[in-house]
This record gives sequence, C-alpha cells and structure tokens, in this order.
Amino acid sequence: MSDTDSFIEEVTEEVRRDRMFLLLRRWGWVGALAVIAIVGGAAFNEYQKAKARSAAEDLGDKIIAALAENDEAARAGKLVGVEAESAGGTAVVQMLTAAAQSNSGNPEAAVEALNSVATNGELPEIYRQIAAFKALLLQSDSLPAADRRQQFEALARPGAPLRLLAEEQLALIDISEGGADAAVTRLQAIIQDAEASVDLQQRASQLIVALGGTPEPLPGQQG
Repeated sequence: MSDTDSFIEEVTEEVRRDRMFLLLRRWGWVGALAVIAIVGGAAFNEYQKAKARSAAEDLGDKIIAALAENDEAARAGKLVGVEAESAGGTAVVQMLTAAAQSNSGNPEAAVEALNSVATNGELPEIYRQIAAFKALLLQSDSLPAADRRQQFEALARPGAPLRLLAEEQLALIDISEGGADAAVTRLQAIIQDAEASVDLQQRASQLIVALGGTPEPLPGQQG
C-alpha cells in the first residue's frame, strides 16, 4: 500500500470516528433512555412478582390458620374474615367457607357463598361451574326437581367441564320422578363416554343394576 493510500485510509477512519461521536452526542440520550426503560421495567416486574408472591403466602397462612379450627362453625367464622386480593383467591376462600358452613348445619349460607362464586364473571368457567354444582347438591331437598333439572342441564351441555357429573345428577332426578328407563339410558351413555372416570363408570353401573338393568360392556371390553 502506498503512503498516499495509507494516509487516505487514516483520514477516512478519523472521519468515521468523528461522525460516530457526533451521533452519540446527538442521539446518545435515546440509548440511555432505552436502557433505563428496560432496567426499570425488569425491576417493576420483579416487584410485582414479589408482591403477588407475598400476597399469596399471606392468604395461604390465613387459610391454614382458619382450617386449623376443629369446630366447623368457628372455622367458617374465621374463613369469612379472610380477605383475598384477587378474584381467584376470593373464590377459593368462599368455597372453603361454604364447605365449613354446610358441615356446621348452615346450608343456606353455604349456598349463598357458592352462588356468589358461580355468578362472578371475572372467574374462569371451571370455578363458576364447580360452585354452581356444589350449590345445587346442597339444595337437593329444598329446590324443586324441575329447577334443579334445568340448572343441571345447563352444566351438562357439550364441552362443559362437569358435564358427566351433571348427567349423573340428572339420572338421579329421573329416578326420583319415576323415570327409571330414562335414567338407565342416561347412565349407559355415561358408561360409554370416553371422558368418564373409572369411579363414575362404576357408580353408573351399580345404579343400573339397582334399577334392574344390565350395564353395557365398557369400551374395549365388547366382543
């Protein structure tokens, strides 16, 4: 490389450095702001996670303390006083409270607590359906069969998480109304359903036998 070429390359490099420094002086604050935003956002996320974790631990401690009560009425009283910061936490507390109220001979209060969960649109469907199902079970002697049938049919719609358990309850309502044949048909369908648990299939089979029927073979056992 000639001296002239070397000189030109050195000058070109100097010009490049000068342009870079000029750009850094002019726009460097943008990069600094981006770094601050990234670091600040990460710190805020960690703070939020720590806050949520602390709230969950605090809620868990309060629930454990309430459940340590041997007397169901006292347990229900303590659970009523437990406050959660999230809709999901509140739902868990209310369902635990309902269980304690039911066991202490106060089904009306239990149904009220469960219905408050069942009608809370902020909760996932599984929470609401479990609460509605439990509330209906507690009203087996107080709610007319027609009303219970209508609500269990809503829980038994295709794709619903408690569909098969609701079908089982509908079969029991069929029996109570003298519809043994309808109950057996419903129970046979439960047995053949691929989503039915072994326990549910066994209960359905036993009930069919009690009604004088013969359970159909389970899927995979035919032939």
